[in-house]
Formats: sequence, C-alpha cells, structure tokens
Amino acid sequence: MYALFRLIVGYFSLHPSPPFRLDLTVWGLRRQAHNAMDVWEQDAYLRTWNYGETRLALRLWQTRGVEEPMLEGEIYAGPDDDRAIAWVCERLQWILGLDRDLTPWYVFAAEDPRLASLRERYRGFRPPRFDSLYEGLINAVACQQVSLQVGILLLNRLCRACEGDSGGLHQTLPFPTPQRLLEQEPELLRSLGFSRQKVRSLRAVAEAARAGDLDERAWQGMPAEAIRERLTQIPGIGRWSAEYVLLRALGRLDIFPGDDVGGRKGLLRWLGAEARAVGYEDTLAHLKAWAPFAGMVYFFMLLRRLEEAGYIA
Repeated sequence: MYALFRLIVGYFSLHPSPPFRLDLTVWGLRRQAHNAMDVWEQDAYLRTWNYGETRLALRLWQTRGVEEPMLEGEIYAGPDDDRAIAWVCERLQWILGLDRDLTPWYVFAAEDPRLASLRERYRGFRPPRFDSLYEGLINAVACQQVSLQVGILLLNRLCRACEGDSGGLHQTLPFPTPQRLLEQEPELLRSLGFSRQKVRSLRAVAEAARAGDLDERAWQGMPAEAIRERLTQIPGIGRWSAEYVLLRALGRLDIFPGDDVGGRKGLLRWLGAEARAVGYEDTLAHLKAWAPFAGMVYFFMLLRRLEEAGYIA
C-alpha cells in the first residue's frame, strides 16, 4: 500500500512498501526509449493525462532508497487541488503497482537459483500496468505483428494525431480518450501507419470503451480464460493480444504471453543450453516450474534487454 502526504500546493509524497525502485518500474512500463507517453527524464517519471476538459501533467521522482522508499511528485500543469492530487495518486497506485504485495514472489523466487539471481538483480521492480484496459488494448493492437520499436512509434503518432500539439507546455503526450480516437477519420489513422485491419480494431476497442464495457474493475475478479474469451470477441484481438492485456493491463502475474516473439527470444537466451526451438506450447512448458509468476519472468526478460541496451543500471 502507499501513504499520501501533502506538502505545498501541487506537491505530494508517496511511501510505497519496500522494496521499490521507480526507475525499473517506469522502464518496465515504457519499454522503449522513444515512448512519448510514459517518459523517464532526469531521474523522474513524466506523464500527462486528459483530466475533464483540461490536461494534467505530472513529474514524479524517488528521494529515498529501495528499502525505505519515498516518492515525491508535483503537478506542474493543470489542476493541482486536493481532488486532482487524490486522482493522480489513485492512478499512480494502479500504474506503478503500489497496491501490490510482492512478498509471495520474493519468497517463491528465493527457493529457485535462477529466479533468485533475477530477484536480486532487479530488486525493487514492481510490475506496472497500463493506465486502463482500454489503453492496454490499444497498445496491443499497435504492437501486433510489428517490432516493439515500430509499435511504440505508431502509438506516439496516434497520440499526437488525436491530441494535437501542446505547444511545449507538456513534456509527454496524453493518451487519447476513446471519443477523441473515434473522431479521427479512418484514412487519417491509415496515414499514421496502421493497416485497415488495425484501424478497424482501434475503433472497435474505442467503441467498447465508450460504451463502458472496458472498466477494468469489472474484469478483475474474472478467471483468465473467461477474460481471454471475452477479449477475443473484439475484432482483431487474438490470443497474443488477450494475454498481453491480461498481464500488462490487468496485472495477472501468472500469464506469460506465449506468442510474444521478443519475450520468447529473451527466454531462450536466458535459458541458454537448456532451451530448444520453441512454439507456444514449448514456451509454456519451459515456464511450468515458475507458472504462478510466469509474468514476472516476462518482465525480467524485458529488463535484461533494457539493461543490455544501457537504459537501466
């Protein structure tokens, strides 16, 4: 859980349960350095939201270490009253996983030499979640059948097309509301690099969100298989997209998206000589011993890649 204390107008502090590292958690959320929606700059997390009829821009940083963590934040643009502060803290609690108790994971990983090394290397990482089920599905559609680098580029273009130029006031791009996405002409979305099928899927997701069918709170208690079945009824949402959303939007840590090419490659490299050529079922078989926390393995494969690229220490 977290504690909230007001400092001065627009400022607040959060006290996550230890251990916690903001940098690892934010990089797990953003995935690529050119992500303009969730930004890590000068040791701070930056994000802008659509908030009512205006925008709200956040800067958040860590002022105490992993074992006694403290986060400080400011709303540097937009409303900064108590209601706005409480709303931001609620969003951060969800996105950064501040509401999660990972004690079972740390106990589980300590008993396995492979997991124990990852646990210590990335101690303080908290598995992040997309801001909403809607945002998770839009991310999934953008990243289907393209590299992650291209997928994030498409998302940046989508946000910029829907939300326009903020004139430099905000350092990040707000994620488009369902209504703003639906206001865009299909041909404009095509010009951003989305295929006709992806445009159809984007609009179907936005329609479902606008109709109130994607409130993540209503999905939280559902079994994973029921969620898969329901999500795959949305045009363009297949097995990979459904599992990606289960892990990254709904926080199901027992889910490793078995069709994820990047995750699969990372897993093979990590397993080394023990690994063989894998398909979906082979991937799940490799993860069987770690099934309750297969999703944590997925995140750690991402962190290993980011570390190798020099983005995290």
